[in-house]
Amino acid sequence: MRSVNVLTAALVLGGLAGVAGAQETARAVEGGGISVPGWTGRIDPNEAAAGQKLENAKLAKDGNALHVTTGPAVAYWNPANKATGSYTVKATFHEPKYMNLNNHPHPYGLFVGGNDMGTDNQSYLYCAAYGNGRFIMRGFGPAPFQMNGRGEANDAVHKAAGPGQEVAQDIAINVTPDKVECAINGTVVGSYPKADLVAAGKLKSTDGIYGVRFGHNTEAHVIGLTMVSNKVSK
Repeated sequence: MRSVNVLTAALVLGGLAGVAGAQETARAVEGGGISVPGWTGRIDPNEAAAGQKLENAKLAKDGNALHVTTGPAVAYWNPANKATGSYTVKATFHEPKYMNLNNHPHPYGLFVGGNDMGTDNQSYLYCAAYGNGRFIMRGFGPAPFQMNGRGEANDAVHKAAGPGQEVAQDIAINVTPDKVECAINGTVVGSYPKADLVAAGKLKSTDGIYGVRFGHNTEAHVIGLTMVSNKVSK
């Protein structure tokens, strides 16, 4: 009986630890704010409701790369970065020390289709990778909506060797006349009909601002953020 009670207690404590990890709160980044000319951002509504502010995350330049450190979950963008029609937005995300600011993996990636950005009605779609081999496609419309649940594993997504080790992901979002795809490290990991995305409660359009999206308590560099317009075959 004693061993059963010990086992039960261990399971309960383990469950509570898991819940605590899932509820990890956002930290405030020292020297936070935005120091990249032309760029702005907005934290998630639930972060703002918890008392967080944009200045608790940090966007800076590190050579030719964007250096993001969070803080609250946040989207960053330059209003001049817009994409319409058929296009591809891509960048490399380098996490120098996997999980250095958190107790479980958090994602980072790209967003497209940004409309009404910086307001309570903003909408956008993002694809983000975790350093444990998972990815997530999700959006705001302005309420959050999920395209692949809470995320899923894919062999194309690179895995860090362990906490404190580096990991990098090449992420691209490709928009065509009839679908939106996310490719990670050269492999399409998610593809959705545009009709499933541009709908009530989801995106206003796949035309709009593009930028980067980071979960809370995460640090990575964004290298080579670019947009290429794609010719549509007739």
